[in-house]
This record gives sequence, structure tokens and C-alpha cells, in this order.
Amino acid sequence: MFWQVLDLPDGKVKFTPEMRFISESTTERESCYRVLDDNGKKIMSSNYAEVSREVAVKMYTDMVMLQTMDTIFYEAQRQGRISFYLTTVGEEAINIASAAALTFDDIVLPQYREPGVLIWRGFTAQEFANQCFSNKADYGKGRQMPIHYGSNKHNYITVSSPIATQLPQAVGVAYSLKMDRKDACVVTYIGEGGTSEGDFHSALNFAAVTEAPVVFICRNNGWAISTPTSDQFRSDGVVVKGRAYGIRSIRVDGNDALAMYSAVYAAREMAISEQRPILIEALTYRVGHHSTSDDSTKYRPVDEIERWKVERDPVTRFRKWIERNGWWSGEAEIEARNSVRKQMLHAIQETEKVEKPPVADMFTDVYDCPPSNLVEQEKRLRETIKRHPQDYPSDVPV
Repeated sequence: MFWQVLDLPDGKVKFTPEMRFISESTTERESCYRVLDDNGKKIMSSNYAEVSREVAVKMYTDMVMLQTMDTIFYEAQRQGRISFYLTTVGEEAINIASAAALTFDDIVLPQYREPGVLIWRGFTAQEFANQCFSNKADYGKGRQMPIHYGSNKHNYITVSSPIATQLPQAVGVAYSLKMDRKDACVVTYIGEGGTSEGDFHSALNFAAVTEAPVVFICRNNGWAISTPTSDQFRSDGVVVKGRAYGIRSIRVDGNDALAMYSAVYAAREMAISEQRPILIEALTYRVGHHSTSDDSTKYRPVDEIERWKVERDPVTRFRKWIERNGWWSGEAEIEARNSVRKQMLHAIQETEKVEKPPVADMFTDVYDCPPSNLVEQEKRLRETIKRHPQDYPSDVPV
């Protein structure tokens, strides 16, 4: 009887005389939580968190702002006015709905496709423009490439290009909240391609072991630039990876704003009250190109892109729902879109009037007292600019 159970430090394991391998996958895939159908109608008997009229309207208008900003900044890059841009087309619901379910005390560590979180928290069109145009008012002093936003005021840690590095950092931040007994959690985002990075697995294990109040939101949009999910993993998506690390997980329709809001709202409550990590896989589709450096029509069918753009647009779906509730109208739609467009265009016009950060800013904010090699580099740069002024931007103060 004693030898029927192996008593290990982490619990008891039963013995069995049957040699049985664990299946590589189940025959039936994990289901996907949804509240609204493709036409914006609430599914009968759906379980979701109630959203007030005020919150619902703000969610929609913020999605409109995100759409408009993407269109205008993308065009600005094509005109040569900024060097790079990356849109969130097709993923607006993940951005805005997840942000709406949080409090401003919750700390966000983004990947790079989550500017909607900042929009929800009050980051202005002018602040977005300052960063993308790298002027003197940019909080990063022009050192980062466009779309690498950050704001201490909004508890939004600055975007970092290396994939998945924010995930273990998010767990560390969450553990600090746990130690300080804060009534808040950390939310961090990643694309499904990022789950192939070692940092993803390290972070999940780190979070599970420390029981850190962190919510991982994976935007599974089908494509890691040109790499499809079929070349990323053989598992049933990302949601099943949580169980392997002992993390409670859920798969959600990322194009359903109500489902995203409800799932993140519940995940936040569990993360804080139970002091545990949660993994959310949001199924969606990247309608836009990966970035302005990409042409996605080279590796995926145009009709596939159009089908998702027309039939499964998250913004249109949510608009239909608030219209059915009597909270929105055609007149309000026209007014909102015109107003946001004017704001964005005005922001760009004002931004382009502001001078660029001075050359000196390239060498500050790292060392209290600059080392000799850095002093020498700055000296040589200034000498080079003086000798070859035609090769350097004239609007950068020397």
C-alpha cells in the first residue's frame, strides 16, 4: 500500500502498472469565450460583466480614435514625415476593452501593438505625435523609434523592441506589488510569435512559482510578421501552455469587445484577490501589415485579409451593439470621426513646429558623471557634424 503513492516534495503522485504516454494534444480544441456574435448581437445566456453606457461609449470612441490615428500616422510615414509606424487594425477591441477593465493603478508592460491602452488612460493625440515625430517634447527625447511610447503618469512602461523581454520584467513588477500588498496587478501583452521566445516560458514559470498578480494577454493574430501559427507551434494555440506551468487560462474572442472586457475584468479580480497569474489568449487577426516595413500580401491571400476586415471588424461589431442599446447614432458617428481626425491632424501640425532634441541628449540620462569614452564620442560627433553639415539634419540643435 505504501508503494502505491510516491510522496514528493511538491505533492503525491499515484503509481500505475499501465504504460501510458500523455497525448500531444486533445482531439477537441479548447473553446473560445464570446459574448457578441459577428453582427453585434448578444448571445443568449452569455455570462459577462455589465458595462455602463458611459464606459461603452468611451470604449467605442477610443477605438475610433485608435483607427483614425493609425490611418493618419501610417500615411505620414508613407509621406516621409516619420521613419516607421505600426498599426493595430483588427485588434482595436483587445487594446481598448482590456484597458477599460483595469484601474489606473494597474501597471502595463506592453509589447508594441497596444497604444489603445494609452488612449484609454488619457494619453493625448499631441503626446502620440511628439513621440512618433521625435521632437523635443517627446518623453524619450527622440532616442526611440516611432511607436515606442511610454508614460510614467499613465503607469505604461516604455515599449522595448526586443520580443518578450517585458514578460519576466512584468512578473518582477507584479511580485513587488505583492510584497507591498498593493490593490493592483500588472498586465503585460505579447503576440503569439513571442511565445516562441524563451522569455515567455521563463515568465510563466516565474509567475506561477512566485504566485505573482500578473495577467498575461497574448494577441494570437495568426501571423508573426510572415510566419503563420502553423510554423510556430503544434499545441492548441497558446491557452494550453498556461496549464503546463500551473496557470489558470482562458481563450477569448479578441474581436469581441464585451468578451475581452469581461475576461480581463475577471482575470484582474482573480490575480489580486487570489494572488495568482492568469493567461488570456485573445484570438484575432492582424488586418494590417506587420509594420510599414512589411507587405503582407506577399505571404497571405488578399481575400483572407478583406474577409476579416469586412466581416469580423471588432469596431463595427461593438458599434452595432451600442446602437441596439440606443447609446449611439449615425449623427454621433459622423461627429466623432470628424472630431478625432481634426485632433490628429492638428497634433501633427503642432508637432512639426517643435524643434528636435539637441545632440547633447544622446549622451545624457545614463551616467551621473559621463565616462571619458562617452565624452570623447560626443566631441568627435560634434567635430564630424561641423566638418560635414550637409550630411546631418539641419533641424537638430548642435
